[in-house]
Amino acid sequence: MSAVLVAGAAALLVGFAGGLATRTDAWYRALRQPAWKPPDWAFGPIWATILALAAGAAALGWAASPATADRLLLVWAFGLNAALNVAWSVIFFRLRRPDWALAEVGLLWLSVLLLALVLARVSGLAAALVLPYLAWVGVAGLLNLTIVRLNPAPSGIGRA
Repeated sequence: MSAVLVAGAAALLVGFAGGLATRTDAWYRALRQPAWKPPDWAFGPIWATILALAAGAAALGWAASPATADRLLLVWAFGLNAALNVAWSVIFFRLRRPDWALAEVGLLWLSVLLLALVLARVSGLAAALVLPYLAWVGVAGLLNLTIVRLNPAPSGIGRA
């Protein structure tokens, strides 16, 4: 199976899982949020773009990897990132713990940085394709921090 198909399927799976974990229900709508937060409808297209770029980066990185060890490192780095990506949505939306999600988003950001570094070893273009992802997770982390600050316990964080 081609690397492009595998990377595309993996990106779709991550996007689908993250989407299933995301609930903009009454609890979420009751959270105080900063005025600069993008509208909820924008998150889908942003994530679709980021995941498509990441899939392209994965396929380029795979094709440019000269050895099995490089490819295993690439698969490991993308797998770790996918797990952390979905975990953030579960923690924030399902567990209703923006405070815990704030800690997790730091790990997510580091995993994207790891992707960029692993990819840079074999393809500068592949590494560049994940830079918007790195920037977006930085914005998401700032948004998460602001939500935690605007909603101190017990007013909304972690409440059902």
